[in-house]
Amino acid sequence: MGGGERRDAGGTGDGAGFLASFPAGSGFAPAPGLRERLAAPAARADVVAAACGYWERRGLGTEPGRVLLAPGGAALLLALLAARGGDVLVPRPCAAWWLPQAPLLGRTAHPVPTPAEYGGVPDPYALLETVRRVRREGGDPRVLVLGLVDDPTGTVPEPEAVDAALEAAAGRGLTVVVDETLRDTRHSPHHLVPGPARAHPDDVVVLTDLSGVLLPADWPLALARFPATPAGLALRARTADALTVTGAHPAAPLLAPAAHALTEPAAPRERTRAIGHAHGVIARAAHARATAAGAFALPPRAGHSLLVDLGPFREALAARGVLDALDLEAELGARLPFPVHGGHRFGDPLTALRLRVPTAGLLGPSPTAREPALTAPDLLALPDPRRALSMFEAVLRDLAAAEPPHAPATRHRRGGTGTNSGTGTGSGADTDSDTGGGSGARTGKGAE
Repeated sequence: MGGGERRDAGGTGDGAGFLASFPAGSGFAPAPGLRERLAAPAARADVVAAACGYWERRGLGTEPGRVLLAPGGAALLLALLAARGGDVLVPRPCAAWWLPQAPLLGRTAHPVPTPAEYGGVPDPYALLETVRRVRREGGDPRVLVLGLVDDPTGTVPEPEAVDAALEAAAGRGLTVVVDETLRDTRHSPHHLVPGPARAHPDDVVVLTDLSGVLLPADWPLALARFPATPAGLALRARTADALTVTGAHPAAPLLAPAAHALTEPAAPRERTRAIGHAHGVIARAAHARATAAGAFALPPRAGHSLLVDLGPFREALAARGVLDALDLEAELGARLPFPVHGGHRFGDPLTALRLRVPTAGLLGPSPTAREPALTAPDLLALPDPRRALSMFEAVLRDLAAAEPPHAPATRHRRGGTGTNSGTGTGSGADTDSDTGGGSGARTGKGAE
């Protein structure tokens, strides 16, 4: 990454380029029978009916008139934000695909710190303080987006934490969008993923992106479930108008596979559980290796990633010329056989030395290579995971070494020192460079 030009320091600067190359989904081949259904006839009503059944099995009674389809979660969130208006609040860090939507509409996404124990849901007191600050500065916050399973940390917030955030949002008149995309990716059947729409049916819009979980990652189709209140149904109508105006309709060949996947037949359901188990085994092993090397990481419980904080290595990394998350991404990207991404792409401050590690990359270099992980009695004894974990730990231990093996490389910065540019989406500077780690800015410092 030479050349003297800092690029994408804010995490959204190269926008489509980053998101297009971002490793989405579980990293496994699709469930048997999906590709064969690409040519099968189906209507949008079939997908809506299957979606109602999908939510019914999760305790969410849903009528067809409350459901919308869109060609992917990003398109659906964009239309929803356009329909609702105002600024957006997001937890810090958050899923990368949440961040570009507000700037595309000429609005601002304001980051809100998460507690030290989990990500995906903002600290309620920090949320209240952020809303007060934004309104005092002339902003108009109207929407809070949160996640049941946090990407990038892989953590799952406790139900009480979700309830507290929802109550704080309701008290400030915010529309809450709950991203449930990763709800069914839990690593163990004993790990419960709370569904806030069940306890707060009139307060939240549920968004589920099927791509990368129930469907292959490159098959864009997403669902939204709106509250049955007058305000909820009016928001659904405006969101539908926004999708229509932009021509954002699901591709017809994907309707039959989506309807089939949403019915959750036994074989695909068991495959989903096996994939979650495989990601859990490798995630726990990677977490153990990272913490043993001296880094910090929250133990993931679901999803396909973990966030590793190399703040404890700050001095050693600086000796190598690694001063921020962009440098860190380049350094590890050159030394590992799978892609990793700096925390700045997920809303973290650029100066925070955090890195998202996709667990699919640790399971193998391709879907075919990862397939044995679903049936192996000892996944960690397989050659690909064993080799990837050993390399991952070796790289971390080398980076932690007090003396670098060579002089610092000339990197992609002007003036030799980086400046914290935040995410490019928030309105306030966040100077958190806490080497103790965590999933985002610590709430003890206030909302910003």
